[in-house]
Amino acid sequence: MGKNFGGYGGGNMQALMRQAQKLQEDMQKAQAELAQTEFVGEGGGDLVSVTMKGDKTLVSVSIKPEAVDPDDIEMLEDLLVVAFNDATDKIAAETERVMGPYAGMLGGLM
Repeated sequence: MGKNFGGYGGGNMQALMRQAQKLQEDMQKAQAELAQTEFVGEGGGDLVSVTMKGDKTLVSVSIKPEAVDPDDIEMLEDLLVVAFNDATDKIAAETERVMGPYAGMLGGLM
């Protein structure tokens, strides 16, 4: 009679390890794709926009001329903050959507 370690026989343990390795590879691929995906955040409708990658790297900032009022720089600053926060919120939501299932799977393997 073979030894049974914690309910897993040798073959089952190897299968579990292969499954964990594949899950890790899939998760790394999803993270890499997410890091390269671009997200656009907007402030003041489309007066100000920022484009960021999923790794939160800022790619570009776009400001329409009508958003620039030399007498009200604070408004432009506020629009940039709104656009940046909008982009980061979109990144967070997509990260949760893409990576969330992996957290559940990893918990099941532990």
